[in-house]
Amino acid sequence: MISKEENDLLTQTDRGTPMGELMRRYWQPVALSEELPQGGAPIPVKVMGEELVLFRNEKGKLGLLGIHCSHRGADLSYGRVEEGGLRCIYHGWLFDARGKCLDQPWEPGGGEHRDQIQHTAYPCHEQAGGIFAYLGPGDPPCFPNYEFLTAPPGHTCVIKLFHEANYLQMNEGSFDIPHLAFLHYNYMNDGGTAARGGNGASAPDRDLCSRGAAPGLETTDAELTEYGVRNCRIRPLGDGGEYHLRTNEFVLPNFIAFPGNAGTYGINWHVPIDDTHHWKWTWTFDREQPLDQETIKKQRTEMTPDYRSVRNKANRYLQDRQSMKRESYTGIGFNFDAQDLCVIEGAGPIQDRTQEHLVSSDMSIVVARKVRIKAIRDLQEGREPKNVVRDPKLNVFRILSTRAVVPSSKSWKDFAKEMEAKVRV
Repeated sequence: MISKEENDLLTQTDRGTPMGELMRRYWQPVALSEELPQGGAPIPVKVMGEELVLFRNEKGKLGLLGIHCSHRGADLSYGRVEEGGLRCIYHGWLFDARGKCLDQPWEPGGGEHRDQIQHTAYPCHEQAGGIFAYLGPGDPPCFPNYEFLTAPPGHTCVIKLFHEANYLQMNEGSFDIPHLAFLHYNYMNDGGTAARGGNGASAPDRDLCSRGAAPGLETTDAELTEYGVRNCRIRPLGDGGEYHLRTNEFVLPNFIAFPGNAGTYGINWHVPIDDTHHWKWTWTFDREQPLDQETIKKQRTEMTPDYRSVRNKANRYLQDRQSMKRESYTGIGFNFDAQDLCVIEGAGPIQDRTQEHLVSSDMSIVVARKVRIKAIRDLQEGREPKNVVRDPKLNVFRILSTRAVVPSSKSWKDFAKEMEAKVRV
């Protein structure tokens, strides 16, 4: 349980709030590249309470501006993309990607004082199917060389999904390993943690265990990393000579890495729209081979063209209670994203964490909260928060998110260090 003041500290992200100022020190995804093709119309975006417009000029250069024109407040997402910038349709004022006013056509000489206008503008960077922006003060830090963002073309796939809930709810949900054995349990798996020693169910003629896929022998643990927190779930196998290990990573300030199949991992990056809505950006990454993009997108969730889930609160996530006995623990199909939506949005727009009753398996959630608060305090006291990199020589990250069978003679932390050393940078 945390105090209301701590809950507010962690969940409020508008400009001027402690968490909002922390998040603005990092590059954040703001759009998919597919949303803004060359020659496409500008798109309105809202990030951490700020209403903005994203556009691509005729040369392909990206611009992210305040959505309301500096003249009379018109919506610039309806503007004309021309002459290297975005021109307001109300009175023709033209702004470039840096927020400089280039033209005020009704004024003598195109506007004698136009150079005094500094419209809100943020730098952008496009990579791995995403468009990122830096919304903080001063020069941006290095764009992070995360392995999933620097992989060869085709080795990554990215989607986004709208959530009617505060960003922290899904961020903590993605970091929470025990829920896999319940929320995501179905007759074809053991809650997304399949390994030797799983539940053995192979057909829908066998009832699902009401206590989920966890046999009751698991343990969880966590450790601090240079960029956040690593947690794990350990499940003994067979005669005890081996155990199944799963590790997740919390990376400051707001994404989680989770394991996929051999050589792959996924990223859930949770970016606030405002304090009661957010986008979950999901990157799937394979070190060894190109991905089947269409298959991955279909596996993630059933979505409408505007990146909303077909299963949603309005239709009660299409829960089928008849299927809960033998097919799906939740009755919400076989899609992880829709199942997550149900419990994350069900906690309310902003979860009241003062009413929580945390237990030992929630240790990693508690540690991650403390790491966030420490990063906020560092910023407030004039120190650069962890994971903000300004020296290109230090722009190196070894994110480890894996699942593997490990000899019981080897500790999970020693195994993680060995695996971490093998990560290409």
